Amino acid sequence: MSEYGATPSVMDLPLPEPGPGEVLVKLVAAGMNPVDWKIADGMLKDSVDAQFPLVLGADGAGVVEAVGPDVGRFAAGDQVFGQFRDLTRGCGSYAEYAVVDQDAPLARMPQGLIYTQAAGVPMAAMTGYTMVREAGLDVGKTVLIVGATGGVGQFAVQFAADVGAHVIATAHPDMDAEMRRLGAAETVDYGRADIGEQVLANHDGIDAIIDLVSGPPEVDALTGLLRPGGAYVSSINAVNPDKMASQQLTGVNIYTQGTPELLATIADMLDASRIRVAVAREVPLEDAPAAVAAGRQGGARGKTVIRI
Repeated sequence: MSEYGATPSVMDLPLPEPGPGEVLVKLVAAGMNPVDWKIADGMLKDSVDAQFPLVLGADGAGVVEAVGPDVGRFAAGDQVFGQFRDLTRGCGSYAEYAVVDQDAPLARMPQGLIYTQAAGVPMAAMTGYTMVREAGLDVGKTVLIVGATGGVGQFAVQFAADVGAHVIATAHPDMDAEMRRLGAAETVDYGRADIGEQVLANHDGIDAIIDLVSGPPEVDALTGLLRPGGAYVSSINAVNPDKMASQQLTGVNIYTQGTPELLATIADMLDASRIRVAVAREVPLEDAPAAVAAGRQGGARGKTVIRI
């Protein structure tokens, strides 16, 4: 990006060099997330002093090319995946090379994953994992996941099923089988009828809602599904915690802060085949600008990954 709001384009930029405590990674793939196009449109322009040209993207996977002084966690040749965004330095993952602090959300790649799969994991998986934890899910609890077919949603379905929750996933009928493979016990068609009515046809109430897409009006409508003591967790700041508390409910807006420890936990779960990565689409780096534009349309089904 040459400036906020400009059309992204592929540029030749100088090769970054790792400083003290930093790692230079030769990226093989980058994962796309909705926040990428939001940043491109200037969503954070009033809160972060970004450096331009600004390389888009956070998630990526590749091979450590070199390390700076005082790096102990990684060595040249290590296969890694993680997050590479630093707006203040203009750094991102839609690039052949990226520099990242060794203490950033960075971990060795799970065994058995290829780079394009690993690149689709960090932000979506860490967000989904955090939302499931904040929802207080465990064995026997029932959760509705709204926006279940997207990148975060598919991980949330898996993490919720992994702890023993009964998962209701919103999905069009052509995604029903995939949602069930990921662990959903049932699905509701958000394009056919009122979601709440479909849920109440089979349940007298539920324990939690994990919501990736709904704004405040839709949140208010769905809140009536929750039993007293239930939790509503939003990834787009659509929940009013005070209003929820007045209804004997817990409302949480998630702002995921990735950590090396959380990413390593997810890598262990991938290694143990407790969760899997669903990459819906791969595009070459030269097609990334068009993919960013397409991301604004929504309706994601799994992850889009850039092959670098």
